Amino acid sequence: MGKTYQDIYRNYRWQIPEQYNIADYVCDRYAGDRNRLALIYEDENGQVNKYTFKDLKQLSNKLANVYTHLGVCRGDRIGLVLSQQPETVIAHIAGFKVGAINIPLFTLFGPEALEYRLSNSGAKIVLVDAENLPKIIEIKPRLENLKYVICIGKPTIVGDGLIIFQDEIENASDEFTPVKTSPEDPAIIIYTSGTTGPPKGALHAHRVVLGHLPGVEMPHNFFPQPGDLFWTPADWAWIGGLIDVLLPSLHHGIPVLAYRFKKFDPEEAVRLMVKHRVKNTFLPPTALKMMRSLTGIKEKFGLNLRTVASGGEPLGEEILGWGRSELGLEINEFYGQTEANLLVSNCSEIMPIKAGSMGRAVPGHTLAIVDEAGNPLPAGQLGEVAVKAGDPVMFLGYWQNPEATKAKFAGDWLLTGDAASMDEDGYFWFNGRKDDVITSAGYRIGPSEIEDCLLKHPAVFISAVVGSPDSLRGNIVKAFIKLNKEYMPSQDLADEIKGFVKSRLAAHEYPREIEFVDDLPMTVTGKIRRNELRKMEIERKSLK
Repeated sequence: MGKTYQDIYRNYRWQIPEQYNIADYVCDRYAGDRNRLALIYEDENGQVNKYTFKDLKQLSNKLANVYTHLGVCRGDRIGLVLSQQPETVIAHIAGFKVGAINIPLFTLFGPEALEYRLSNSGAKIVLVDAENLPKIIEIKPRLENLKYVICIGKPTIVGDGLIIFQDEIENASDEFTPVKTSPEDPAIIIYTSGTTGPPKGALHAHRVVLGHLPGVEMPHNFFPQPGDLFWTPADWAWIGGLIDVLLPSLHHGIPVLAYRFKKFDPEEAVRLMVKHRVKNTFLPPTALKMMRSLTGIKEKFGLNLRTVASGGEPLGEEILGWGRSELGLEINEFYGQTEANLLVSNCSEIMPIKAGSMGRAVPGHTLAIVDEAGNPLPAGQLGEVAVKAGDPVMFLGYWQNPEATKAKFAGDWLLTGDAASMDEDGYFWFNGRKDDVITSAGYRIGPSEIEDCLLKHPAVFISAVVGSPDSLRGNIVKAFIKLNKEYMPSQDLADEIKGFVKSRLAAHEYPREIEFVDDLPMTVTGKIRRNELRKMEIERKSLK
């Protein structure tokens, strides 16, 4: 590999074998070393259990035999309503071994959300913990394809087709020969967040893990390095937890820490990382913004991270500066989406960090800023982030939705739906979802820069900026703001915040309206649902 970003990008070549099964590469090939650590699990009571790759191989073989006994065939769908716990890893590996398609699902989903996804995917089996079992039992009669429910833990209720995980595992053989799969064979359905309409199932092939590798290695400064150990608070049901952390780390033979936060606690997160000597972490922007309340992290707690990566929403200069002063490192931002992930990244070892930029194209990916017809645009011009077709990280299509799949492409380009620009140095600058861009008095305004500026005001804890209908300007900039707890809402404070932004950005960018709120609508992955706020504003204005 070259020493500069340009050398690495120019010389990168994909290594895609003719046969590839995720299970072999993230588990079985390391099982010959019986002591090689794969997983550290700390439960909510503080009890710690460790699993080697050999343990995971044997347990996943047992579950694969259970699946086979239950009639699971290649291509059948298996729902996983599980959090960060050993059974989640075991279930994913077992599913890959039998050629099934895994569907990671959030434990935070209610019955309606679970029913939609399990019905849409036609799942044959669901694995669920005892806490969330009642939701599955409630909806099972309406799911005609769902035959069996496998419960992790001791169930408090019973239902038809209910199987106890531990009972089946104990009696199953730990010998299993995985099916042979090609890199193009389907492996995972990950449902989109639903920020722009009903959730769609992005179907990914086994090659998706290979496609993610350079996008993990780059923001983690050439991961893996000796002593690396990975953890993220991001749920493994989200692509950010599952394929940005868990599977690539195991692919490299690097152990992963598993711990379930019912509600993210920044001080507890630091304690956890210190206790287990975590070196690498993916911290979503919301988590970083909450951690900003902590000071003296290295001195008081002894936290010694090698890398911190973040993605999902732009961080801005305020959070990046906090990372340098409190964590003693550069936070490397990256960018991607469910359909094609980890496309853009920073890497502080080989490139200068430009505050507010997502970074440059990850080696192996061909990207451009394009117009609506898919024509590449010149540097500095606002358009849509697009990735060239044929990329191994790219999805196979939306599950049973060819129309939506077709609409995702313009010629040879997959359109992300994210508005951005690219500068002369190849750095990408996120402007917001295409729907988030505000058109006001002829100006096109992205919310991210305004939200970053708002965060610099001492009263602002978090904010969301949207366009609000206006008869004169078409739309005006409106900010919904959750205050830090020592501040109280008032008109004087609103006026002060307006002036704060106006003096730092531009006269057309400052929020002409401010609404103080107790909370902001979020997706389960921690992204702000600006579309809900826009819809609310449209409805409000239409009633006036």
